[in-house]
Amino acid sequence: MPPHDSPPVDLFIIGGGVNGCGIARDAAGRGLSVTLAEMGDLAQGTSSASTKLFHGGLRYLEYFKIRLVHEALTERETLLVAMPHISWPMRFVLPYHPAMRFETDTPVSKLMALLMPWMRGRRPAWLIRLGLLVYDTLGGRKILPATRTLDLARDPAGAALQPKFRHAFEYSDCWVEDSRLVVLNARAAQAHGAQIMVGTRVTDARRDGDLWHITLESADGTTQHRARALVNAGGPWVEDVIRNVTHIQSTEGVRLVRGSHIVTRRLFTHDRCYFFQGTDGRIVFAIPYEQDFTLIGTTDLDHEGPPGSATCTEAEKDYLLTFVSQYFAQPVTREDIVWSYSGVRPLYNDHASSATAATRDYVLSLDTNGPPLLNVFGGKITTYRRLAEAALAKLAPHFPNLPPNWTARAPLPGGNFPHDGVPALTARLRVDYPFLTDYWSARLIRAYGTEAWQVLGTAGTASALGQDFGATLTEAEVRWLMQKEYARTAADVVWRRTKLGLRLTAEEVEALAGWMGRKVSSSIF
Repeated sequence: MPPHDSPPVDLFIIGGGVNGCGIARDAAGRGLSVTLAEMGDLAQGTSSASTKLFHGGLRYLEYFKIRLVHEALTERETLLVAMPHISWPMRFVLPYHPAMRFETDTPVSKLMALLMPWMRGRRPAWLIRLGLLVYDTLGGRKILPATRTLDLARDPAGAALQPKFRHAFEYSDCWVEDSRLVVLNARAAQAHGAQIMVGTRVTDARRDGDLWHITLESADGTTQHRARALVNAGGPWVEDVIRNVTHIQSTEGVRLVRGSHIVTRRLFTHDRCYFFQGTDGRIVFAIPYEQDFTLIGTTDLDHEGPPGSATCTEAEKDYLLTFVSQYFAQPVTREDIVWSYSGVRPLYNDHASSATAATRDYVLSLDTNGPPLLNVFGGKITTYRRLAEAALAKLAPHFPNLPPNWTARAPLPGGNFPHDGVPALTARLRVDYPFLTDYWSARLIRAYGTEAWQVLGTAGTASALGQDFGATLTEAEVRWLMQKEYARTAADVVWRRTKLGLRLTAEEVEALAGWMGRKVSSSIF
């Protein structure tokens, strides 16, 4: 254990998801001393199980959640500029048919029933177009192109759909590599002086005078830390931290909502995403994924049991397959699925009637009965940076002379190039390393941006990168991930730092795990 008189930090953060790492980066960049502890791997929970979109949440307009949508839409372009390697614009195709039916319990549906009762759960095309016009203008869009109407008989997007869909609307949102977003925020926090600890569980946190006394358990044993303020960014475990770690009685809690996804073989050839609407109030995306696959999701179900137990059930797979098969010309079947994943959204428990209707907005609850405790409930990946700013604003009275907001458009590691500069950067990497294939060079730029050159170093041949683990994953890259990006296990590498688990065989993953295990045990990597 460290000596009892070791200096306390300003901020101790529990949880290495997007909210915890985002707050750590913001706070450290303002000069606060920060320690963050994550019980598993960074982004191991909710933050690597999203639909991987920076989006305003078009369907939230149905609930008149204008502030939430406005904040998210405003953030899209702010984030694009800061991380052009891991986030990029994407066009979304929303097919329309006059006979389509919509959920009848939303505020918009109830208003329509009063004003246009003859529509009986339908939506006129002009109303959808009006909603998209609001969506276009609400966030002050400058980089992203505007909505347009498609003739699906002529547009390539119509080729994959059933012939009854003759028209569609196409609008803009953005893609993001969610788990890489978390890791890059952690790295940025560390660059500003924060201490980032993975595989470290906080088992106890108690107030003593003006400080929090915090007990941690890791593979290295038990350690004690002290902090002037504590942030509970435990995600799905936030309520457990309140009750069983800080031992505070609270009426606030989370509603655990499971979102499951399936990944299939590539179902269409263009690079646009489909936005499919269902009569149950859900929407499902079908998104081009990792060049050779299609990502389909998500479900929206109340989750029972521990947060870590979430899996995509057989019923959820069938639901998603049935849902998209109502749109695609060729039915999507079980044989098309190559992978599935599931995560739990820790929504603030507002006692909504259904999981779909539960608020997606974040709630920051500050307990000042002693040294401050900030509990973070809910939130969307799109608004993680704004959540971090709001968290620091809540804590500001406890840290006089705190510098102002600074993270807007500040590049994350590897993102210091123009928002539309990926093609040029990829071409330059190919010139500098002629042994790279098109796929390999594109993957490295999309993962590491300008840091791809550091990953590859002085290698003049592929063999100079060390052991080949398959699917373009080499020893040089794995060393980078272990040294710079907190990776400890094969799963950290192939499912969170990359998605090469889709391409590697079980034997290749096992070989990677063995190699990493030997390096970790010898502390040489």
